[in-house]
Amino acid sequence: MEITIDHAVEGDYDILAPIGEVDLASYVQLRDRMGELLDRGRVHLVLDLTGTVFLDSTALRALIGARRRAYALGGSFAVICANPPVLKLFALTKLDAVFGVLPSLEVWRASINAPGSTPPGSTTDLE
Repeated sequence: MEITIDHAVEGDYDILAPIGEVDLASYVQLRDRMGELLDRGRVHLVLDLTGTVFLDSTALRALIGARRRAYALGGSFAVICANPPVLKLFALTKLDAVFGVLPSLEVWRASINAPGSTPPGSTTDLE
């Protein structure tokens, strides 16, 4: 099954928004899209899961891999999600703490525009 992945650019940040279910049948599309961006030096990724109704373990593995790679390249990886079933998966796997999931793009934008702040999902979040 294919998913739609909307893509927007805000400055140095690429915002990917998968629509639908990201599972064994469709996660490759998302993994490959994130990989293509990282290959092109676009190392600041924002994954907007607002329109995502389901994630499985293969999708989570793709997110973890992209986050590791973005960090290794000196970039960042932020996750936006307010969908209760998807948030529950992040909480059950304890990945909500790893990814620092934000509730909306507005909150993310405010965090990157605040003077002297470190954007959520940046490599300095690890320190």
